[in-house]
Amino acid sequence: MKSAVNLPRVVKIGLFAATALALSATSVGAYDHSGDGYYDYDGGIDTEGPNGPAGPGGGFGPAIGLGFNGITQLDVRALHSNFSSIPPDTNGAVGATQFFETTNGAYAVYDKATGTQTKLWADGNFWQAAGQPLMNGPNNFSNGDSRVLYDAQSQKFAIISFGATLGQIAIAVSDTSDALGGWKSAVFTGYDDHVGTGIADYPTLAIDSKAVYIGTNNFTQTAGACGTPFSLCSTTLNVLSRNDIFGAGGPGVGSLKQFTTPFTNVPGSEDRGFAIQGVNQVGGNDAGKIVAISALDFGPVAYSVLHPGTAGATQTGVVQVDTSPYQGNSLAAQPNGKRYIDPLDDRISSEAWEYKGNIYTIHTITLVGQTHTSLEFYVLDAATGAVIQKGIIGDGVHDYFQGSIAINNSGQLLFSYNRSGFGADGKVSILAQQFNPTGGGLIGKVGSEILLYVSPIDNYHNGSPQFSPPSGRQRWGDYSQVTVDPNNPQSFWVVGEYALGYLPNRTASNSRWGTWISNVNIGGVPEPSTWGLMIVGFGFAGVALRRRRATA
Repeated sequence: MKSAVNLPRVVKIGLFAATALALSATSVGAYDHSGDGYYDYDGGIDTEGPNGPAGPGGGFGPAIGLGFNGITQLDVRALHSNFSSIPPDTNGAVGATQFFETTNGAYAVYDKATGTQTKLWADGNFWQAAGQPLMNGPNNFSNGDSRVLYDAQSQKFAIISFGATLGQIAIAVSDTSDALGGWKSAVFTGYDDHVGTGIADYPTLAIDSKAVYIGTNNFTQTAGACGTPFSLCSTTLNVLSRNDIFGAGGPGVGSLKQFTTPFTNVPGSEDRGFAIQGVNQVGGNDAGKIVAISALDFGPVAYSVLHPGTAGATQTGVVQVDTSPYQGNSLAAQPNGKRYIDPLDDRISSEAWEYKGNIYTIHTITLVGQTHTSLEFYVLDAATGAVIQKGIIGDGVHDYFQGSIAINNSGQLLFSYNRSGFGADGKVSILAQQFNPTGGGLIGKVGSEILLYVSPIDNYHNGSPQFSPPSGRQRWGDYSQVTVDPNNPQSFWVVGEYALGYLPNRTASNSRWGTWISNVNIGGVPEPSTWGLMIVGFGFAGVALRRRRATA
C-alpha cells in the first residue's frame, strides 16, 4: 500500500519538474503559455491577433428550461480590436432577476426570464467603472481569471479578477441585486515576489456565513525569486470578513488574513493543496471549511479556518482525505479520434459546497489503467474530513471533464460537465446529472444524464485552420459553474464552454469557443421509500468501483 500511495507523489513532482524545465527553456510572457502541466502558470491569457496565430443537444429527473448562447470568442474579438483569449475561463451566477457571466475579455448580464442580453462589457471597462485602474492586459483586457457569485444573504453579486498587476486581486460588489446598477471595488496584494513580478494565479472564490475565501497559486516571472521563471513559489488562502465585503461601505479589505504555504516538492512538507477552494454554505453556521487537491499527491486534502473573518483566524491541521491512486490526465478525444483538448489537471476547478455538516465537490481524474478522463465526486464529513461517499461520473469510452456542482436547501445536487470522445456522439457537449439525498449525507442519481448542448463542429482546435493541427495550447475551461436560483431552489443554472465553429477569413477557418447558459429545473425530494431499490443499485455500483480501483 505504501508504494501505491507514494507513486502519485513521484509522478506529480516529475510533471512539475518537466514543466519547470520547459518554461525555463522558453521565453514565456504573461500571455503566452508554452508547456502545460501541473503547477503551470495559468493566470494570463493567450491572445490572438486579427487573424489568429495561423496567419493573415424529459422524463423522470431534471428538465431543461431556458437555454441560450452566452459570451463567445467572437464577442471578445469585437470588444478588443480583433484580439481574443484562450481559454475563456467560463463562469457565471444567477441572481434575483439576472444571470451574470464572466469570461476572459468580456462580462455580460442576461434577463433570466427571457435570456435576453441586457449588457456586454469589455472586462477592463467593467473594472474601470467599478473604480479600479485599467487592468494589466492587452487591448483593455482585465487579464482574466474572473469568478462571480451571487450572495443571497446580502442580495449582491461579487466578482474577483486580477488587479492592475498580476500580483493583485480585485474584488467588486454590486450595490444591489441589480447587476446593471452601481458597483464598488477594492484591491489587495495576493502575492509579492519582492521584485514586482509576482502572479497570484487561478484565484478561487467562496462565501459562507462568516467570510469570503480566495485561494491563489503564486508564481514568479523572475529567475531567482523562488526558482526559475514561472516557478510555483507558494499557495495562499486569503480570508476576508463577509461584513467588510458585503457591508454598506464595502467592499473593504481591512480584515484580510493571508495564510501562505511555501511550495516544496520534498515529501513530508506541509501540503495545504493546490488551487485552494473555500467551501460555500447552504444555510447553517459551519463556516471556515477548506478543500483542495494535494500539491504533492493525487487526492484531496481538507482543513478548516477557525474564527474566519477575524484578526485571530488560524488554520487547523491538514487531513489527507483519500490516498486511492489515479493518473495524470491526458488530452481529451474528439469524433475524429484526435486528442487536442486539454481538460486541465486534477485540481478542483469549480466549487465546493457544505450542507448539513457534509462537503460536496468534484474534480477531473483518470482512473489507473484507463486512457479516458472521468469526474470524481466526494462527500466529506465537514468536521473530520472523512470520506462518506465518492463516485465516478464517466463511462470509460468518452472523456468527461470540467465538472461543476451546486446544492440546494433540500440537499439536491446538480453536476454539470463537458463530454467528448471518438465516434458519432463525440462532439464536445455540455451535460448535467441530478443527484438527490438518500440519507446520512449519501446521494443517488436521479434519472439519466441530461444533454444541454452539443457543439456544432466536431473538431475543436482553437486558433488554427480547420484541417490542420492545433496552434498553441488548447486548454479547456478553465472552469464552468452551476448556481441555484435564490428565488427557486428547484431551479439550477449552468454555464459551460462549447466549440463554437470555424471563423472564416481570407486564408483559413479557425475554430472558436462559445459559452452556453441553461436553466435546469428539478423536482422535489421524493419520499424515502422511493429510494429503496436505487440505494441498493447505487451500493453495488460503489462496490464495483472500489474493486476496479483496488485491482488497478
